[in-house]
Amino acid sequence: MPAVGTDTLANARNRRWLGLRAYDPSLLVWLGAALFLVGLMVFPLGAIFSASLRDQAGLSLRNYVAVFTHDAFLAAIWNTVIISFWVGLLSIILGGLLAWLVTRTDLPWKKAIRALVMASFVTPPFLGAFAWTLLAGPNAGMLNQLYRTLTGSENALFNVFTMHGLIFVMALYSFPYAFSLVANVCDLISSDLEDAAIILGARKLRTAWTITLPLALPALVSGFIIAFLQALSLFGAPAILGLPAGIHTITTQIWTLFHYPPRLDLAAAFSIPLLLATMSLIALQKKILGRRGFSTVGGKGGQRRLVKLGWGRLPVLVLVLGVLALSVFLPYWILLKAAFSRAWAMPLEWSNFTLNNFNFALFQYSDTRAAIFNTFKLGILTATVGTLLATLIAYITNRNLFPGARYLTFFALAPLVIPGIVLAVGLFIVYAQPPIVLYGTIWILFVAYLTKEMPVGFSQAESTFKSIHTELEDASRIIGANRLTSLKDITAPLAKSGLIAAWCFIFIGVIRELSVSILLFAPTSKVVSVVIFDLKEEGQIGAIAVLGILMLAVSFFIVFGVRWMLDRDLVATRE
Repeated sequence: MPAVGTDTLANARNRRWLGLRAYDPSLLVWLGAALFLVGLMVFPLGAIFSASLRDQAGLSLRNYVAVFTHDAFLAAIWNTVIISFWVGLLSIILGGLLAWLVTRTDLPWKKAIRALVMASFVTPPFLGAFAWTLLAGPNAGMLNQLYRTLTGSENALFNVFTMHGLIFVMALYSFPYAFSLVANVCDLISSDLEDAAIILGARKLRTAWTITLPLALPALVSGFIIAFLQALSLFGAPAILGLPAGIHTITTQIWTLFHYPPRLDLAAAFSIPLLLATMSLIALQKKILGRRGFSTVGGKGGQRRLVKLGWGRLPVLVLVLGVLALSVFLPYWILLKAAFSRAWAMPLEWSNFTLNNFNFALFQYSDTRAAIFNTFKLGILTATVGTLLATLIAYITNRNLFPGARYLTFFALAPLVIPGIVLAVGLFIVYAQPPIVLYGTIWILFVAYLTKEMPVGFSQAESTFKSIHTELEDASRIIGANRLTSLKDITAPLAKSGLIAAWCFIFIGVIRELSVSILLFAPTSKVVSVVIFDLKEEGQIGAIAVLGILMLAVSFFIVFGVRWMLDRDLVATRE
C-alpha cells in the first residue's frame, strides 16, 4: 500500500507538471478573446491615423496644416488648454481640501460627505451643466432671480454661459477624482512627522502645509492630471454651456466637422493632438504614482491621529456642505423642481405643480421610449459581454497563459488614453463603409461602449484575480479540467463580488455616456443621453429633468446595490 501511495503521488506530481504545461483544449478561447481585444483597439486607432494622412489627392499632411493654421481650430485648442488647466487647478484645490478634512481632521458627518462626493462623481457632467443653466442662466436662472429680488439689481450675479461659468461647472464634476486620490494617500500617511512638528511648536495649518501637503503632493499632481484629462475629453458640458457663448473646444469642434458635409479627414487630424496629449499625460501620471515612497512615513501600521478643528468645526462643515451644495444639492433640487413644475422658473406652488412632464417625457415624446429601451439594452449587453471579455483577458494576463500575454494589459487599458469623441471618429471611419457596416445600427454603439468601458471591467477583474491563489485551480487541472473549466467552476465563483462590481460599473458608464453617442447614433438607435441633448435644443426643460432624474435614480440604485453586495460578502468572509 505505501508503494502504491508513493507511486500515485509521483504520478500526480508528474501529471500536474505536464498538465499545466501541455496543450490546453480551451486555448482557442483565450486566443480568440485576445485577438478580439486587440482588434477593438487597433482598428479605430489605425483608421484615425490613416484618414488624417489622406485627402482627395492621396497621402498628404494638408489636414495637419489646416488644423494648426486655421483660426477656428487654433482658438478651440487654446480654449481647451485654458479650460482644462483651470478645471484641474480648481479640482485639486477643492478635492485636496475636502480629502484632507475628511481623512485628517475631526470633521463631523464624514461618511455622509464621502457619499455626497460619490454622488457628484456619479452625476453625468452634461446633466450637471444643464442643471446649472437653470440655476445661473443670465435671465431666468434661479440664483440670479433670487439675487435680483434681494438686491434690486438688474444685473445677473453669475452668467454660466461664459468661460468662467464653464470652468466652474466642469470643476464641480471633476474634483471627485482628486478627492479620491488624495484621500487614499492621506489615509496611509502616519502622524509621526506631524506630531514632531507640533511638538516643535508648529501650528496646525503650518503642519498641514509643510508636512502633510508635501507627502500628498504626488497624489495632488496626479489628481490635477486626471481632472485635466477629464476636462480635455468632455463634450456635453462645453456643448451646453460653451456653444451658446461661441466658445468652442476641441471636442465640440470635432463634432461640428461631422455636420453636413462631413470632413472625416480633418476630424481625424484634429483628433490626433488630443490623443497624443492624453497619452502623454497618462504616462506622466503613471510615472508619478509609480513613486510609492511618498505615501507613508511610519508604514501602513503607523498611527494616524486626527487634527482637532476646535471652534472651527462648524464653519468648516458649512464650507464643505457649501461646496457639495454646488455640485449636488442645488442641481438635484432644480431638476426635481423642473420635473414637477408647469413653468420651471416660477415658484413650486400647488397651481404650478404638474405630472405632465413625466407623461410627456415617458409616453408622448416619440424618441423617449425607444431611447430608454436602447439605453438599457446596450447597458445590459455591454456590461455582460464586457465583464466576460474583461474576465477572460484579466485571467490570461494574471496567469500568463501564453507568451506575450502580459502585453494584453496595454490593449485592455488603452481606451483610458482615447477620449470618447476620438474613439467615435475612428469607429465611424471603420464601420461606416464595407466590409463591415455597423453605422446606422445600434451595434456600432455597442462596439463603442464595449471599447470605452473595457479598462473599468479589466481593472476590477484583474485586481480580483490577484487576490485569488492558484492552488485550487491547480488541483482541478490535476484531475483533468482545462483552464476554461477551472475558471468557470473555481475562480469565477470566488471572484463573484469583483465581477459583479465590474458589471455594474460598466453599466453605469454606458447609461451616462454622451461623447461617443453623439457622433454614432442614428434615428433608430438614440439613447437617453442623446435625447436629453436633443431636448435641450428644443427647450423641453421639464422632459430633460424627468429623464435626468431617471438616469440618476438608476445610477444610485446600481451603486448602492454594489456597495451592499460587497459589504455582505465581506461580512460573510470574516465569519
